[in-house]
Amino acid sequence: MKALRLSLTSVVIAFGFASLVRAENAPAVSAAELAAKLAALQQDGSSYVRLKLDVKQGNTSKATYQLQIKQRRTANGSEVMYQVLFPREQKGESVLLRQSGGKASGTLFIPPDKTQSLDGSKMREAFLGSDLSYGDIVENFYSWPKQTLVGSEEINGTPCQILESKGGSSAYSSVRSWIDLRHMVPMKIEKYSSSGQLVRRIDTTNVESDDKGRHLPAGLLIRRGGGETATVIEGSRIKHDVAITDATFSPEGMKDLSAPH
Repeated sequence: MKALRLSLTSVVIAFGFASLVRAENAPAVSAAELAAKLAALQQDGSSYVRLKLDVKQGNTSKATYQLQIKQRRTANGSEVMYQVLFPREQKGESVLLRQSGGKASGTLFIPPDKTQSLDGSKMREAFLGSDLSYGDIVENFYSWPKQTLVGSEEINGTPCQILESKGGSSAYSSVRSWIDLRHMVPMKIEKYSSSGQLVRRIDTTNVESDDKGRHLPAGLLIRRGGGETATVIEGSRIKHDVAITDATFSPEGMKDLSAPH
C-alpha cells in the first residue's frame, strides 16, 4: 500500500486567525484549526515505511535508493531513522534525526563503525545527495506559532486552500502549503528564505490510503529553487503501531536493518 508522509514533521498552535474558508465538499475551517489538524496527522506514533528515492538530472537518474524508515512521532517530539537497503555498496548507511522543542539534531552512521554528528548548520545539508535537507525530514511547520490562510487555488483540478506558516526555528522564513481539505493532504508545498526566495518546492504526485484508511501523499517530486536536479519519492508500504523502542534509536539500533514487528 503506497503511503509516505514527509514531514514534512509538536502541536501547539499559539496564534490563530478568524478567517474562514470553504472548499468543495469540505467544512469551513480557520487557519489555526487547519494547522492543528495537519500537525496532529504527522504525530501518528510509531510506524515503518518502505520507499524508493530517485535523484534525477533531466531524464537521467543520478542515484536510486531503496530505503526503510523507522519513526516515532508524538506531540513531544520526533525520532526518525532512514536506512539504506539498496544500492549494495551503501547498504546499512543510517541517518537518525531527532526533533524536540523546535530544535533538530542527528547522527549519520556509515558501516562498519563511522559516525558523524548532524547538529546545527549540517541539518541544512542534502540528504543522500537529494533535493531534501536533513531538516526537511523532521520539521513540522504546521506546529509553528503563526498560521494564516492566504488564498485558494486548484492543483490538478483539486480545490486547495493555501496555508502560510511562519515563526518556526528553521532554515526557512515561511512555508506555503496548498491543502486538499477533503482529504487533509498537502498537494504542494513551497519553502522560502528570509529574503522571500523560493528554496524548495514539493509536489504531491500521487495520493493513496494508508493502513488506517487515511489519505497520504504516496508520490512526491522535490525541486530546489535554481537547482539542476529533482528528487522523486515513491512509497511502497507503511505500517503503524509497530514495535519501536528507545533501543531502535540507539547506536546499536542504527546497525540493525531488520523490520520491526
